[in-house]
Amino acid sequence: MTTSDIAARRGVVAFAALVVGGMVLTACGGSANADDDKGGKDSAKSAGARIVISAKDGSTGASINTTGVKVSDGKLTGVTMTDVTTGEEVAGEVAADGGSWKPEEQLERGTKYQISAKAKGSDGRATAANSVFTTVTTANSFIGTYTPDGGTTVGVGMPVSFRFDKEISDKKSVQSGITVTSSSGQQVVGHWFGDKRLDFRPEEYWKAGSKVTMKIDLDGVEGANGVFGVQKKTVEFSIGRSQVSTVDVNTQTMTVERDGKVVKSLPISAGSAENPTYNGQMVISEKFEETRMDGSTVGFGGEYDIPDVPHAMRLSQSGTFVHGNYWYPKGNPPFGRQGTSHGCVGLADVQGAQGATDGKWFFDNSMTGDLVVVKNSPDDTIAPDNGLNGWNMAWSEWTAGSAT
Repeated sequence: MTTSDIAARRGVVAFAALVVGGMVLTACGGSANADDDKGGKDSAKSAGARIVISAKDGSTGASINTTGVKVSDGKLTGVTMTDVTTGEEVAGEVAADGGSWKPEEQLERGTKYQISAKAKGSDGRATAANSVFTTVTTANSFIGTYTPDGGTTVGVGMPVSFRFDKEISDKKSVQSGITVTSSSGQQVVGHWFGDKRLDFRPEEYWKAGSKVTMKIDLDGVEGANGVFGVQKKTVEFSIGRSQVSTVDVNTQTMTVERDGKVVKSLPISAGSAENPTYNGQMVISEKFEETRMDGSTVGFGGEYDIPDVPHAMRLSQSGTFVHGNYWYPKGNPPFGRQGTSHGCVGLADVQGAQGATDGKWFFDNSMTGDLVVVKNSPDDTIAPDNGLNGWNMAWSEWTAGSAT
């Protein structure tokens, strides 16, 4: 063997030693290797257990719903998550099989957290991983406030209504992230009112006794440029009996029908000639045993300010209610012979919301989602987006406003 051959062989051996040394350093390195939230993983590698923290160390925009820890080829022995700013620990739970951990509650937006996880591999070796990250900020995310709430029972007229806190430009993606189905099999379609409101309803009123399921899968959905959804949950609510109450302004009466049968006819006082009541199908969206009604909040200046209106139920966002009326002029004509309100539907009642009055009866026998239909008023039909009143829009127009 020549001198040059010996030198070459020594070079090969030295290179091999460097490669082996590099492999050893890589295998024993303690830092976590991670990618971003779009499929990326924060992991500590060992010959045994492999810990994966869903949020990359140093990342921003982490999910407030799906952030957690998983382990393969082993079991978690401990996970600690803390709010870096406050030092408070975030409660969480390790799965029964020891393979994963997740927070007990949804994380806060725009908050810096640290996760420290430990595991033991099937080979008995221990390993650990850490990640410090920040969840998606309020400025870069959107949420939708929705009605009705899960677990509630509502009337047959209650639509599903989302109001987003940011303007939505990619309506198709956002609407695709929300599905609403009914146990009745009715087709349910969404309709956009502008850039911040999305309502869902079937062509006809919900079937009495049916169950409605709303699946919200907006976590990570880009609703506008650089603005992502953060909600991921399933909401279920029930449809109660069918109650539709028809107000005839000509006769100043309200006929209450439940499941197709008339159960009550009540005298009412509709809007005056100067301030008529809207026509159309209106959904009861809120109920108050007593509430203050100040005309200045709905464009009537100082014409009225009543601090204790009894048995009030909202029909529109612009201030239309069906409510008890204790200030109706006494004597002739008796209650129900003329319209005196500023557009509301009044029922005979007493101050203090006590006693067996028409106002109390209707309040006690109504639920949010019930319908009050007004006819024969000289006013226009109420706008579909004034309250939860999309039933006043033809089905063809409603479906044309869908983005999917």
